[in-house]
Amino acid sequence: MEESSILWMLAVVMMLGSYLAGSLPLVMNLSEDKLQLVSVLGAGLLVGTALAVIIPEGVEALFSGKNNNEHSEVHSDLHGLIGISLILGFIFMLLVEQCTSRGNGGKEKSFTTTLGLVVHAAADGVALGAAATTSQPDVEAIVFLAIMLHKAPAAFGLVSFLLHEGVDKKRISRHLLVFSLSAPCLALLTYFCIGKEGKETLSTVNATGLAMLFSAGTFLYVATVHVLPELMLRASTSYARLPTTEGASHTTHGLKFKEIAALVIGSFLPALIATGHHH
Repeated sequence: MEESSILWMLAVVMMLGSYLAGSLPLVMNLSEDKLQLVSVLGAGLLVGTALAVIIPEGVEALFSGKNNNEHSEVHSDLHGLIGISLILGFIFMLLVEQCTSRGNGGKEKSFTTTLGLVVHAAADGVALGAAATTSQPDVEAIVFLAIMLHKAPAAFGLVSFLLHEGVDKKRISRHLLVFSLSAPCLALLTYFCIGKEGKETLSTVNATGLAMLFSAGTFLYVATVHVLPELMLRASTSYARLPTTEGASHTTHGLKFKEIAALVIGSFLPALIATGHHH
């Protein structure tokens, strides 16, 4: 009973924390230029979170269930699973986008972005629920901390991108609520809806690590195929309208210096936040 109480508490904290972090861009009064800057920062957070937090945590969780004295073939198999899990997550989002883009018109970008992050958050929830079944509070705490370190910047990045896409704030709030609820709900579902044998199976196949690596693949797709290209395109379109000297054809592509700086800072920030908590 004590285990379930701790999990309920962690689920509530996770939901409130991600919702509050995602609400920050909504309550800020931003000009178009500042919104672009915040959006670029959010894109950097998404990329940095995937590369510097989720993938290392997933790899660590994948190998943590194995003892050092096991055969090298087992470790070789696990190394292969890392790439396969990442690719499956990436391809999953590619297929989702191709299916949804046929009927959603101009809404598919915001829908696919939200869906990708919701899938990622749901996988996080499975990871937390699986960790809770181990009856080891330290493992549960580590997984919870790892999830929170990237849920907050992910929520911020999601809302920043949706604002930049011109989605109205009521719809953004609904997207954010779904994103915030997905991980806690899946954590509770995983913990309460699988039996003892299922919990042992999850532990055996290192479901925590596989779920996080799969979600990292979805995260990378959203960040690199949707968010960054969209921001680059908007920047190029905006700069093409700048006044030029008479008779000169002037076209500027890419981001401004301060936007590049925001992208770099956002990319490194998750790694800096996560420094020190890895084992």
